[in-house]
Amino acid sequence: MSAMSNSNWSRRSIFRAAAGMAAAGTLAACGGNNGRGGGSGSGKQLVQYFHAYGEAGTEQAIKRYAKAYSKADVTTNWITGNNFEAKLFSSLLTKQAPDVFEFHPQLQLVKSGQVADLSDIIDPVKDDFNPADIKSHTVDGKIYGIRMIDDPQFFYYRKSMLEKAKVDVPTTLDELLEAAAKLTTGKVKGVFLGNDFTAIQNPIIWSAGADTIDANNKIAYHTDGVVQGLKQLRQLFTSGHVLLDAPTDFWDPSSLDQGLCAIQWGGMWSMPVMQKALGDDLGIFPFPSIGSKGKQSVYNGGWSMFVNAKGENVEAAKAYVKWLWIEQKKYQEDWATSYGFHIPPRTSIANSATKLKSGLPAEGVKLFTDYGHFDNIAYDQTMQTAFADVIANSVRKNGNPEAALDACDKKVDVELKKLFG
Repeated sequence: MSAMSNSNWSRRSIFRAAAGMAAAGTLAACGGNNGRGGGSGSGKQLVQYFHAYGEAGTEQAIKRYAKAYSKADVTTNWITGNNFEAKLFSSLLTKQAPDVFEFHPQLQLVKSGQVADLSDIIDPVKDDFNPADIKSHTVDGKIYGIRMIDDPQFFYYRKSMLEKAKVDVPTTLDELLEAAAKLTTGKVKGVFLGNDFTAIQNPIIWSAGADTIDANNKIAYHTDGVVQGLKQLRQLFTSGHVLLDAPTDFWDPSSLDQGLCAIQWGGMWSMPVMQKALGDDLGIFPFPSIGSKGKQSVYNGGWSMFVNAKGENVEAAKAYVKWLWIEQKKYQEDWATSYGFHIPPRTSIANSATKLKSGLPAEGVKLFTDYGHFDNIAYDQTMQTAFADVIANSVRKNGNPEAALDACDKKVDVELKKLFG
């Protein structure tokens, strides 16, 4: 079994707190305990929130780093279950709020004054970060989070299964549908796209040559190519060639490792476990292109560290974040490469990360570089959830994709007006 199987938290859930910040107020605050008791007597007490990573050893690592910090007692809330965002957002509305937390860049957190400006601690080393990771955290020239890891997502496949079925690696969505049909035999399904298909909702947009929202903060996902992609995914969903209701979701490598499917959507974090299980019988490829304007794509997810601007210990929290995520390069490399494989967002660390320099990990880095798309800080929770509804209504159900996108547009427009007037 994969090291991730003990966690039912969808690693890079696209839903990202569907309830949003408003509804979050009605939720209980993380068991009512922010862990502020105890401490080694160094004075300041800080609490940090992390979602439960699936890779073995991660919780122990984060707690080990925190223990090595001498200027404050840092307690870690390691939040299990599949509703990390809801728990985080509900806690941020209470006195139990964490001082430091991991999340994804979100403009609404900046606009609401929830996250602190970290420009002063990042600026001296800004040029050492992937420029896309700086851009995705920047609002009006200020940087509001520090990227800890970049997590490219792509398809994994069993080389032997494709060879046996005489199937080439798909480069278009048409080819993926054909491959899935040829690869489906007995108990093995051709492809696994995650249990509800939401894991691939951004790649569908990018692979169709579109975008989530454009440089002018207008809707950019409602195109003929995206409609075509939704129709093809509906075809795939009903074909009998897709693994549905898998025991674990896309973030866990078990479905491919255990031979339930020939091709699986997943993240680079799964690679060490998959290589251990499958050896050289493992390949990767980007999400295939859709339609005539399409381009292959890779989703560069990841996690970032934020400071709660409404907390009581903002300066102490910033000092801790600076120490761990700017100064402690050894810990940063350990976090990125010793458990699952992630790409260090800092060039100097990426350049020295020997585990990512050859073989399949190096191929993953190349896909990240050649085909990667990063989060848009303005494409928030509510917008993500609205597009997840498009998938539910036009792929998992037999709804009209145009009508589903029209409904999505209304919700996204409301959000864009809130954010940009």
